[in-house]
Amino acid sequence: MRAWQRLRIWARKRRYIVRRDPRLNLTYRISVGVIGALVLAVGIFAIPYPGPGWVIVFIGLGILASEFDWAHRLLTFARAKYDAWIEWMKRRHWSVQGLVGLGTCAVVVGSLWMLGVFGTLAGWFDVNAGWADSPIL
Repeated sequence: MRAWQRLRIWARKRRYIVRRDPRLNLTYRISVGVIGALVLAVGIFAIPYPGPGWVIVFIGLGILASEFDWAHRLLTFARAKYDAWIEWMKRRHWSVQGLVGLGTCAVVVGSLWMLGVFGTLAGWFDVNAGWADSPIL
């Protein structure tokens, strides 16, 4: 038996013990909900940025799906839509792919500007660039 299979069996046994005590079960479900929601929120924030944004979203949904049926249905739906989007993008002309990439870059640059990153960088290098200041901060 492989290590991950032994770990899975061990975790299931522990979960059955937790399910028997209603207070412990409620505490466990709340903990899973809070941790899953935090991971999901980080993933949603990270989607437009370079890196594993969608992976983090799916991990957050996976954490939630371990305890909540609605999250399992949402995870299945989201994975299917993500796969369909990727396949659709692969069939598009390079110009359409490039426009989607430029749009993603625009979202990243806009959000960094709104969060004040450019103004902070300008301050580090003692550059007086009023355009770099965030309009909301």
